[in-house]
Amino acid sequence: MLNRPTTMDPDDGSAGAGLLALPGPFLLFLGDTVSDGYAKTAFGLRDWAPERCVGELALPGASVTTGLPAMSPAAAYDAGARALLIGVATPGGLIPENWLPVLLEALEAGLDLVSGMHARLADLPPLVIAAQQLGRRLVDVRVPPPNIPVATGRKRSGRRLLTVGTDCALGKKYTALAIARGLVARGQDATFRATGQTGIMIAGGGIPIDAVVVDFVSGAAELLSPDAAPAHLDVIEGQGSLFHPAYAAVTLGLLHGSQPDLFVVCHQPGRAHVLGYPDYPVPSIDEVITTTVAMGRLTNPAIRCAGVSLNTAHLSEDQADVLITSQARRLALPVADPLRGGPAFEQLLDACAA
Repeated sequence: MLNRPTTMDPDDGSAGAGLLALPGPFLLFLGDTVSDGYAKTAFGLRDWAPERCVGELALPGASVTTGLPAMSPAAAYDAGARALLIGVATPGGLIPENWLPVLLEALEAGLDLVSGMHARLADLPPLVIAAQQLGRRLVDVRVPPPNIPVATGRKRSGRRLLTVGTDCALGKKYTALAIARGLVARGQDATFRATGQTGIMIAGGGIPIDAVVVDFVSGAAELLSPDAAPAHLDVIEGQGSLFHPAYAAVTLGLLHGSQPDLFVVCHQPGRAHVLGYPDYPVPSIDEVITTTVAMGRLTNPAIRCAGVSLNTAHLSEDQADVLITSQARRLALPVADPLRGGPAFEQLLDACAA
């Protein structure tokens, strides 16, 4: 039984971004989650690694679905799954006690367990005992590498882009993935750098920034995006929000350590309050741009906003087009929904490549 992913030497020369040997394909576990915002791991794998997703499993009371076939652990194993992957988050990153029976059922059905939660599978005795008896793996992805140094603040070669947000769970990872893949498709030297459990599961490497002791967050960001060729662009997955009452600290540390030359603001139109914090209004795009530039200048005085990514999944195509056009005119910046693509996204890619 392994309690953390097997690491291998990265093939791109990047420190701190070793590839992860995760068991799979996956049965995505949705728990009893009722909010799409807490299921971004499941949705991220469905959208960016569909070839590794066999089906989904939800507990009674869950109202979230990925649209994949509903399967029991035994049926998923017969369909080719080799691991149950926890695809949802809970407040505080805890694994609820009422999840344990189905996790044990998955082990008994022949599946390993993969989790990106703050609470570790390896710290739950019933799972540890069952995994040892059955010869299964418990894989905790949210385990940072050892000996992360304190940040140096030294300017590194190469170029960097960071996605920042008006809130959590609104598209920072999707935007970074889309920009990196879009630039690579154009022939540009670009790499997606994962900073969260879902991004790590998709990319096969990265550092779970929110699991790093706060004094070392900026140092971890430096490890994640080391010196590179002058034309190379690291597209770094953002975390949290500078305006989030709980997660602003990790956002600021990532900003300072990344030293981004460019940033893209991610926003979901219509979201009025910070997810899970009804007393905190979502800031405007303008506020995020101003604050990110002010804070980011500490380690990169030349930081600038490349554009805006809007999550318009809840809007019709016509509504999205009108909003994207009006915001681009108002901000005098490229604005696009990366998942809709089109000329607006190509303009955003132009700005990121410039």
